[in-house]
Amino acid sequence: MQQLQRIGEWAGRWFPLIVIVAGAVALAAPDAFRGWSPAVPWLLALIMLGMGLTLRPVDFAYVARRPVAFVIGIVAQYVIMPGVGWLLATLLPVGPELAVGIILVACAPGGTASNVMVYLAKGDTALSVAMTSVSTLLAPIVTPVLVLALAGRFLPVDPGALFVSILQVVVVPVLLGFLLRRFAERQVEAVLPALPLVSVAGITAVVMAVVAGSASALLTSGLLILVAVVAHNVLGLGLGYLAARLCGLDETARRAISIEVGMQNSGLSATLATTHFNPVAALPAAVFSVWHNISGSILAGYWARRPVEPHPSRSQSHAG
Repeated sequence: MQQLQRIGEWAGRWFPLIVIVAGAVALAAPDAFRGWSPAVPWLLALIMLGMGLTLRPVDFAYVARRPVAFVIGIVAQYVIMPGVGWLLATLLPVGPELAVGIILVACAPGGTASNVMVYLAKGDTALSVAMTSVSTLLAPIVTPVLVLALAGRFLPVDPGALFVSILQVVVVPVLLGFLLRRFAERQVEAVLPALPLVSVAGITAVVMAVVAGSASALLTSGLLILVAVVAHNVLGLGLGYLAARLCGLDETARRAISIEVGMQNSGLSATLATTHFNPVAALPAAVFSVWHNISGSILAGYWARRPVEPHPSRSQSHAG
């Protein structure tokens, strides 16, 4: 298990490069991986099960301890990214499939890698975990409604089918993992070191399936997709930080909300696109899965070198 942990840490450190290389392989030989598409929902379910295994009841205590910061973060998550995504899908010269793909990324909950990035950035990790967990549990309701409202003009959207898919591949696995951690903690603790490797392998396989299924579209529109993804992510990071600052939150909360808003569950976006639309609609999610880990790592490294000044209200509360 220690060997698996070391491999998982290595894979997590080099995740963007691994996914880029895997995507290039799938692009060069799409026929070899095109048949992987039916496995995409199962791969996401496995990743979400791993997320659930890392959760504990204490992770949700933050909601009661700092409700204002939590509510601001959740609202920012489901307002900023969908708004920016709709704007990009409307303004950029993309076809309806890619427009829906951008909006699917925009309306997804927070990504699981965000918690690690917030920790490295010296942000409020407890807030990040709470936001990821609750935004994921809210996704079956919020995501279909947002996708219907924002993407319905591009392609037909069935919110009921999206609701069922999100329940099946996200909520049920997360709750199952949470319950396993709660009632079989000793056994779960034994496998936790292997989870990073499982997540990296799962996302890499999803990206390969998506790239193989839409290789021609990627070759013709790859630069435009990259522009949309980078703009979406950077604006999410910046506007998330700005929203937290304007609401008077301390620096650790600002960093957490910035990263949490900017990093999306691209695996869910790819799954919904592949299942309910077409592989082309999954391309923005595949590119996003690589880029947001690169930008998140860069931002976390920048903030890690800058100490966090104590917030006046916190200092006074600790003094009291």
